[in-house]
Amino acid sequence: MAKSFSASLHEPIFRTNYRVIYGDTDAAGVVYNANYLRYFEIGRTEMMRAWAIPYSQVEQMGCVLPITESYIRFKAPARYDDLLTIATSLVEVKRVSCRFHYAIYRTEEGGREQLLVRGFTSLACINAEGRLTAFPDELMEKISALVPQKEV
Repeated sequence: MAKSFSASLHEPIFRTNYRVIYGDTDAAGVVYNANYLRYFEIGRTEMMRAWAIPYSQVEQMGCVLPITESYIRFKAPARYDDLLTIATSLVEVKRVSCRFHYAIYRTEEGGREQLLVRGFTSLACINAEGRLTAFPDELMEKISALVPQKEV
């Protein structure tokens, strides 16, 4: 039996747009599957830049945030010149890791959005030597503010 993964978005949700370029597509004329991880990166990077801290500043703090786990559930294909909306939310922050969830939509005629992809990425915080390290206090404070608080 296949393992089930949750990739539900939680408020606050950051949204950014991306227009599919020809180089994103495969011989069948649809977006090549690995490009969705790039789209997730666009959503994550732009969310961090707008709401927390740019990745360049994270690196200046001596940290790198590699992906340690990813999941993508495909619902419908994107094609060349489609206008995509990448919705991103940060759903979990721990001492040395965090997890982002994503949904990618195509904007249809009349402004309706069709869900194309849902997924998540988990990232670790590592130092220059490649060892797990705690998020710097300044970064932890900024990203923790983006995670929805669980009601008790």
